[in-house]
Amino acid sequence: MTSVLVVDDSQFMRTVIGNILADNGYEVEHASDGKRAVKAVEEHQPDIVTMDVQMPGMNGIDAVSEIMSTNPTPILMVSAHTDSGADATLDALAEGAVDFLTKPSGEVSPDIASLSDRLVEKCEAVERADISSVATAERTAVAGAGGSVAADAESTRQYVDHPTVVIGASTGGPKLVERIVRDLPLALDAKVLVVQHMPESFTERLAARLDRFTPYDVREASDGEAVDDGDVIIAKGGFHMEVTSNVAGRLRIRLTDGERRHGVRPSIDVTMETAAERAKDPLCGVTLTGMGRDGAAGIEAIKAAGGTTIAQDEETSPVFGIPKQAIETGCVDRVLPADEIAAGICSTFTQEGQTHG
Repeated sequence: MTSVLVVDDSQFMRTVIGNILADNGYEVEHASDGKRAVKAVEEHQPDIVTMDVQMPGMNGIDAVSEIMSTNPTPILMVSAHTDSGADATLDALAEGAVDFLTKPSGEVSPDIASLSDRLVEKCEAVERADISSVATAERTAVAGAGGSVAADAESTRQYVDHPTVVIGASTGGPKLVERIVRDLPLALDAKVLVVQHMPESFTERLAARLDRFTPYDVREASDGEAVDDGDVIIAKGGFHMEVTSNVAGRLRIRLTDGERRHGVRPSIDVTMETAAERAKDPLCGVTLTGMGRDGAAGIEAIKAAGGTTIAQDEETSPVFGIPKQAIETGCVDRVLPADEIAAGICSTFTQEGQTHG
């Protein structure tokens, strides 16, 4: 039987979450704050931890850091649907938590009724995650212009004009997206479209966070906006992000609330397929960690359009679903570990590399 430690300072939420998990066959222990959580993980060695973000005493972020450094365990953050909750959740993901779930907005909220399916689905994904790929990951630091040493080396090369990169990720993705964007050299001067499966308030905070770590201009997508070289655009939670045109090195994007694909919106496939159709400049598609097959059709479209494709390897993927499905299409050019993806993108756009269009 899978064991779960439920950590929350609210007795109500501990009871709700614990009862849902117990009803679905999980063995449940409880802790009311971060300090007790660290001790309980050491004592009970649970298979999964669900961790509240904001608690008195030791908060969820510090508890994640301590657990991942002493008794690495798959952790699902349970976060308030607020700007401060989103910021704290992103910090916790950077410390090694695998994924997050937003709390219902109140004790009488209709969201309580929908919590069960979402919670069990997230726990199943977190349980399958390979935390060896995140347990000892470095804490993100602010990088200077030019990113990492690897990307600095790439910055001495001559790049093609107006390159476009489309990056897709889900579970385990935010920290990896952060690393890749941080490591892209300013000399590449790419347009970067990022589709990370996240709710709306979280994509806005992710964009704000990334903007602090890179010389690129990072922002959440807006309907109808132009995307220029040196821009990183994060797909807005709850909306598909489509590429509508590519004129003189500038992309135009559109946000739509159309039908979900693979149960998600934004969908990686939607952005990759429209980029493949309309981005006539050099193009690269990248699939990162996550559950499901969103992105596989997009990778096929980019390859068919003459672009280059990259997938994260199994060893460094907390959840190898999305990259695996992309690789199985036969349309992935390179399978790379997380720390080589930025350099792989750069090498794609050297003068001797591909020139989509």
